[in-house]
Amino acid sequence: MELLLLPFRWTYRALVWFANSPRTLITSYLLMIVVAGVIYGEVEERSPADAVWWAVVTASTVGYGDISPTTWAGRTLAALLISTMVLLVIPLITAHFASRLIVDDNAFEHEEQEQLKADVRRMRALLEELATRQGIDLPPLPPTQPVSGPGSASPPAARSGRAGTRRPRW
Repeated sequence: MELLLLPFRWTYRALVWFANSPRTLITSYLLMIVVAGVIYGEVEERSPADAVWWAVVTASTVGYGDISPTTWAGRTLAALLISTMVLLVIPLITAHFASRLIVDDNAFEHEEQEQLKADVRRMRALLEELATRQGIDLPPLPPTQPVSGPGSASPPAARSGRAGTRRPRW
């Protein structure tokens, strides 16, 4: 079963890498336009300018209708270009820029989280000491479970993913 899932994991990791690099996204968009334009120009016997214009209009799904494929190869290329752009490239570009806009500047850094946890531990110790002096029984703490997400006690390098790291603003 693991072997069957391997290609999907690779694809997922490639998409994550692809989506997190604006340079890669823009480069791939431009490369797809140029390659599709060159292929279209050859298949449909159009000038390079017309072919690139067709690729831009088709990839953006505007489809003015001034230039359209007449051969099955040209139509297949158009379907592939539209599908790739609409289902992959444009959503990845949109998601990337949206994620840059939705950054919580008030989020705690790892060090701040660790300091807060240390403060809570110290307050708990002081509370237990005070309760002991007063003869009060404190309710038991709930059982602790290992935490491996944001704010965990493990150092940032030992955690998986991007938890606790802040992306540089550009």
